[in-house]
Order: sequence, then C-alpha cells, then structure tokens
Amino acid sequence: MAMYPRFRLGSTSYVIPGDLLDNLRHLAGEIQDMELVLFDLPGGESNLPDADMVQQMASLAREQGITFTVHLPLDLAWTPGGDHPSLVLARRVIDLTRPLHPYAYVFHLETAGVGEPGWAEQGIQAVTSLLPLVDQPEQLALENLESYLPDALEPVFAALPISRTLDIGHLWKASLDPLDYLARWLPVTRVIHLHGMADHDHQSLAVMSPERLDPVVWLLQEWSGVLTLEVFEQDFFTSRTALFAALERLRL
Repeated sequence: MAMYPRFRLGSTSYVIPGDLLDNLRHLAGEIQDMELVLFDLPGGESNLPDADMVQQMASLAREQGITFTVHLPLDLAWTPGGDHPSLVLARRVIDLTRPLHPYAYVFHLETAGVGEPGWAEQGIQAVTSLLPLVDQPEQLALENLESYLPDALEPVFAALPISRTLDIGHLWKASLDPLDYLARWLPVTRVIHLHGMADHDHQSLAVMSPERLDPVVWLLQEWSGVLTLEVFEQDFFTSRTALFAALERLRL
C-alpha cells in the first residue's frame, strides 16, 4: 500500500460495479478508508447492507487495516419529536454500521432556510438527537455544501463538540478559496473530500491544474485525518494518479 504524508487515503464505495463488499474486496491493499455512500429510496432501490455483509466487511477491514466513513443518506432536518425521515434513516444507518466502528459519520444539514433565523438552532437539535448513538461526538462530521457559505455552519460547530468534513470540491464549485478554509478549519477537520471541478464537480482530479491542486496538497502534509477521493468508477484511479503526481512535485 502506498504511503502518504500522514493522512489516510479513502475511496468511495462505488469504484467497480457491484455491492459494498465487492468494492471493498477489489480495493483492499489500495486504500486505507472507504466512504460508504448509502441510499434507501422509499419504495425503490436500497444499498444498505444486511448484518451478514456488515460482518464480512468488518472482518476484511480488520485484516487489511481499512477504516470506514459512512455518508448518511439524507440531509438532516428537525421536526418536533425528532421523527423527521432524515433522522429516522440516520439512526437506522448508524445502528446497522456500528460493527464497522466508523471513523466518521459524514452528513449535511438541510439547505432550505439556511442562514435564516432558527435554521442553525434546528440543525443543532437534529444533530444533538444523534449524539447518544455514537461512541464519540467527533464521529459526527458535518460537511459543507456548495449552495451556501461554509461560515453558515459556524453556530452549529460552536454549540456542539462535533467535527468537520471539509469538501474541497464544493469550495471550488462555489468559487471559494480552499486555502483560506484549510488554514482556519484543518485543525478541527476529521475528513476531507477531494474531487475535481471543471464543468461539474465530483470529476477526476486529473482535470485540476497543478496550480490549483498542489497548494491544497501542500497544506495536508501534517494532517492525519481521512482524505477521501470522492469520485466514482475509474475516476478513482486517475484521481489517485493525479494525487501521486502532486506529492511527487512537492517531494512529500
């Protein structure tokens, strides 16, 4: 397995056609973390693993030294009683994946009303309702989206002992400087999502120029969290090659 400055390199759970376990088997020895991108559509498709698959994944991960980040399926929202569908599904996913001892549960807050009075307070209530379900509060890692300034999340971080998922690709998509946010957020960031941005995001890092990619990689050399290349299919391998090239240019 290739070595990186200090961070752990992660992939998504869809690099080859197949289920979560198929992808984990295929990438064993190539990655140090896998982001489980989960969905459970009402009356439709679901890729939530059953208990047997979770146990097989846990066993293989132990053998290979792989950790997991789990992306909660729905943007979290609060309703009185805490029975919003996003929270019901989040509780189910956290319970289901508990045997994997996830390094982080990555999640978004709903975007409707962001920045308006009461939005942050409702987000705080939604996240607070999940705190008893995790071993450590910092396992809950709130992610920035491209549709609002990441600073809108600051009241939530100020109120709760959770951690951050910093999505660099979302910052590029919003025409924001990731170096500014890395300088401020990196010490309390547990997970970073990195993906290319050209005509849309979640593209291979191969589309990024060294002038844009290398300064980001340089700032990560002493960081020890999980760096997820949040791309799919063969874009993972071309993204990893682009990351290797940046590391070589920087002699890291």
